[in-house]
Amino acid sequence: MKKVSLSGSVRKNVGKKDAKLIRREGLVPAVLYGNKEQTHFALKEVDIKKLVFTPNVYIVELDIDGKKADGIIKEVQMHPVTDRILHVDFQEVVDGKEVKIEIPVNITGLSVGVKNGGKLRQNFRKLKAVALVDKLPDTIDVDVTNLKIGGKIRVGDIDIEGVSFLNPESAVVVAVQMARGAKVVTDEEEEEA
Repeated sequence: MKKVSLSGSVRKNVGKKDAKLIRREGLVPAVLYGNKEQTHFALKEVDIKKLVFTPNVYIVELDIDGKKADGIIKEVQMHPVTDRILHVDFQEVVDGKEVKIEIPVNITGLSVGVKNGGKLRQNFRKLKAVALVDKLPDTIDVDVTNLKIGGKIRVGDIDIEGVSFLNPESAVVVAVQMARGAKVVTDEEEEEA
């Protein structure tokens, strides 16, 4: 999994007034939790925007006034009108301890059903997964090359070593649906071609 480094400074006070002052300075209040104690700190808004507004998932190497820790973004609070980042929660990553995270789904290949006029429908952009940090992939690659019209790939069909999914196994990740003007090709016609 990709790593990114961020540096921040410890917050002296915690509360609404302190958070407003921090935001006026161009910083974002944040918290790191999960190991032993919580650490309240502030990050530059410009730096954190690059991590939040991307489909990718990263392990963040935090440097908080000299104290170093690895974490993943667990929750982001946004302003309802301006989409400005108000607060970020980081969960500390510890070796040997599993983490829950949403991993992006990457569709690869050109489906047989799409070539015949079907419509590719992706139901999940991300899947919830549990794994050790060193087993987490950057993306979940799903190959749709052999999908015919009416074909589906479910969560249970995806197998990645060391990763278990929290989504229901019967949930459809990607499917090829019948579209107007599509040709349904039987196996016999396919063999003749």
